[in-house]
Formats: sequence, structure tokens, C-alpha cells
Amino acid sequence: MAIEVRIPTILRTYTDGEKAVEGTGATLAELFADLETRHAGIQARIVDDSGDLRRFVNVYLNDEDVRFLKGISTELGDGDSVTILPAVAGGMR
Repeated sequence: MAIEVRIPTILRTYTDGEKAVEGTGATLAELFADLETRHAGIQARIVDDSGDLRRFVNVYLNDEDVRFLKGISTELGDGDSVTILPAVAGGMR
């Protein structure tokens, strides 16, 4: 079951500069664990110590925010696309 994962610039040091990588897993949690086996250190940047998504990391499954689905337990299917985006903070003056 191949899943495309789009990697933001800030995390590409873990993927040797790759903008997208493939992974497998029935859930996001399994996918991130799978990515960790080939891209050491990336999982800790996405998931916190309690196993939840980090507060300032947004994850989208086929353009849908997983926080409005099942979060880290969101189920995945073959051919899905996962996008990881760092949250942007700030405002206008």
C-alpha cells in the first residue's frame, strides 16, 4: 500500500532533500513509524512524546485536515496523499 508523503522544506534534511517520499501504513501513526525506519528523526518532528500530532504541525490527507478526522489514528488507503505543513504564526501590523 503506497502512500505519497509531501515533505515541507524544513523537514527535507531528514529525507535527503526529497520533496516527497513514499511510505506504508494503515493509519497515520503507522505511516510515520514507517517513515522513521528510512528517515531517522522525522517522526519526532511530527509527533510529540504522547503520540499526538505536534501542535504546530498540520497534516492533510488528500487535502483534508486530519485534526477534523481521527488525528493520528486517521485511516489510510492505497494511493492516498499526505501533506505535512508547519503551522505559520504571526499577523499584520
